[in-house]
Amino acid sequence: MALIVQKYGGTSVADIERIRSVAERVIRAKREGHDVVVVLSARAGDTDRLIQLGREMSPNPDPRELDMLVSTGEQITIALFCMAVKDRGYDAISMTGYQAGILTDDHYGNARISSINTEAIMNHLKRGRIVAVAGFQGVDPEGNITTLGRGGSDTTAVAIAAAIKADRCEIYTDVDGVYTTDPSIYKKARKLKKISYEEMLEMASLGAKVLHFRSVEFGMKYGVPIYVASSFKDVPGTLVTKEDEDMERVVVSGVTYTKNVARVTINDVPDVPGMAAAIFRPLADAGINVDMIIQGSSGIPGRASISFTVPEDKYNETIEIVQSISNKIGAGKVHGDNQISKVSIVGLGMRSHCGVAEKMFSALAAQNINIQMISTSEIKISCVIDSKYTELAVRVLHDAFELDKDPNGVFQVKEEILPKEVVR
Repeated sequence: MALIVQKYGGTSVADIERIRSVAERVIRAKREGHDVVVVLSARAGDTDRLIQLGREMSPNPDPRELDMLVSTGEQITIALFCMAVKDRGYDAISMTGYQAGILTDDHYGNARISSINTEAIMNHLKRGRIVAVAGFQGVDPEGNITTLGRGGSDTTAVAIAAAIKADRCEIYTDVDGVYTTDPSIYKKARKLKKISYEEMLEMASLGAKVLHFRSVEFGMKYGVPIYVASSFKDVPGTLVTKEDEDMERVVVSGVTYTKNVARVTINDVPDVPGMAAAIFRPLADAGINVDMIIQGSSGIPGRASISFTVPEDKYNETIEIVQSISNKIGAGKVHGDNQISKVSIVGLGMRSHCGVAEKMFSALAAQNINIQMISTSEIKISCVIDSKYTELAVRVLHDAFELDKDPNGVFQVKEEILPKEVVR
């Protein structure tokens, strides 16, 4: 018998019938003798509707009040879920982030979890209850409601699993696992049986939408096994866990992409100490996340050219800030491009295999796809390309590394790891 945290996303609880279905799945685990904490998202579309409602009231709604508003979406779901469970003769209790002891910082709209006081959750579990916790929310040290940003319910679930020392955290969603690439982009995408925390962290940060990268960070830090599966059908999913020798043998595990990026370039920057800090400090102060950075010669002695990428929705703001910086430091023209995308390959095997970059670059070159920027780490290579070539690049790289082939043969489901309702 195990202590399990289950999380269900917005599409899994989209209406009354779906909530009843989730209740039946959770009760099944309870009947098998497991202690279960359930983390629920708002119903599909509810958060967007609440944000829109806030913006109808104010063009720039106060961040604290907006968090107060949007946090109600999850509270609706947990209350309805507990009603469904109790109608079936089982005891359940709903808990807001505050009641569940989730303490965060005070960055409204994108708060980070500081600590979790598990006393209340554990007391309810000892009394035999199914505990339903509102995802996506917590409270700051002053008692104000905060939200964790999009994908925050994943983070809530894994953080609670770490705090209560759960045996596993199961993430149920509208996809049935982690694939080698987006199945909607390429029909040859293959579902992975398992993937390392490090690979999943890279894939999540590079555009894979299955898990929020902050939830993977929690899982990796505290060693929480994360099982990703569908709430709509009983088929094996993907286990996110610590790496093993089998994972090392696979050179590339997946291809990811993201289109919501833009490139900004500042020319003729004085090539002296402190210039990079002068450029990027104001961007950090403005809360703009900078990703890839490349510095090279501008063709003028003593001058450099610096290019970097930012989220597309920050493109215009970044251009304005960098233009102001350019004027102050005596640099040259500032220009950019918001019609780009980033395509990446990820795999633990890159650490010990040579020729991976050449293979990637050759595959793209064969299709006349020009690489504008390159960024690497131990287990990933990312290229910035023209956005119109995104889908083609994904398919080409997937084929080049033969990701449709299972390197380990037939998938053997291990019952001691996966939930019993999946292994049947």
